[in-house]
Amino acid sequence: MAATSLRRILGRTLAMAEKEVQHIRRDVRTLYLALAMPVLMLVLFGFGISFDVDHLELAVVDQDRSEASRALVRHFTAAQEFTAVQEGTSPEEAMQALRRGHAVAVLVVPRGFSQDMMRGSAQVQLLLDGADGNTATQALGKAQALVQAASQRLRPPGASLPAPPLEVRVRTLFNPTGRSALYLVPGLAAYLLAIVAVLITALTVAREWERGSMEQLFATPVGRLEIVVGKLLPYLGIGLLQVLLVLTVGAWVFGVPVRGSLMALGLAALLFLIGMLGQGLLISVVTRNQVVATQLATMTSMLPSMLLSGFIFPIENLPLPLRLLSTLIPARYFVSTLRGVLLRGNGLAELWPQLVALTLFAALMLAAAMGRFQRRLD
Repeated sequence: MAATSLRRILGRTLAMAEKEVQHIRRDVRTLYLALAMPVLMLVLFGFGISFDVDHLELAVVDQDRSEASRALVRHFTAAQEFTAVQEGTSPEEAMQALRRGHAVAVLVVPRGFSQDMMRGSAQVQLLLDGADGNTATQALGKAQALVQAASQRLRPPGASLPAPPLEVRVRTLFNPTGRSALYLVPGLAAYLLAIVAVLITALTVAREWERGSMEQLFATPVGRLEIVVGKLLPYLGIGLLQVLLVLTVGAWVFGVPVRGSLMALGLAALLFLIGMLGQGLLISVVTRNQVVATQLATMTSMLPSMLLSGFIFPIENLPLPLRLLSTLIPARYFVSTLRGVLLRGNGLAELWPQLVALTLFAALMLAAAMGRFQRRLD
């Protein structure tokens, strides 16, 4: 008896899923929204959003006019980290380039630089435009590295520097080249998947109400669980295909590696998609209007997934109320999982807290959607 009931429930659920597949096949825009848009946005945002800074405009004030000073300037511009845009004879003249925004840094080589190099100790001055703190910080770091490398090349033969009492050797793990794409693309993938997953399901039940076909469902023996699961299954399949497409594009176009457990990644993607699809379905059940559902889906998925997930801004730097609010955002846990699997080589042992959080959110959204779905017309 129980097996017969289970087969009936499964049959009705699959029938609802088949019905939704027919809707998707007739509406090509849904497939474009679900498959083409995330890939297109990933490519555009992946190239458009970058924290890497190079070809920095550099104004040069060479007061020494020696071979050593010219070699230092060539060393600055040879690596294409800096581009010389102006040469002057006084710091005041070069400062005008900073004020007008024509340069972000001024390199001042004082008189006597070559003689000081012969003695084993020389100084140069770097003036920075601090209006953009991120650019100024990166410019300072690049300049310090270039000066340190140049000091080894320009040091006179036979000159030696005293060994420091303490030597620090830094080794950067997981992203040794410091490419911002490796940091941004996993977060960007979670952000795009969250928006698309909520949007495509936010229109399902709302569309049924507007077309009047919901009354026909009420006349059938299909239950709430069968309707909810049947409507989610096709979009869950599309969402998993989205994940594969986005990860493939990220690896092929941006060189994002996959160093960790594929099982952990697949499980996290499944739970994340169920939760976001359930959120969209809950919105559509509550609003019963496609326009309102679209607006609410955009508001509840776009801004939280961007600002409170750690995609761009570290969660640790947020104020305490926003840090507490971010614990309710599923994209936070999926971003952490993606970066852990793709960059750090993590597996289930390291990522189980994120998987538990995604499971709770998915269960909550499905329960809320079924609870709000009532078989009545009022």
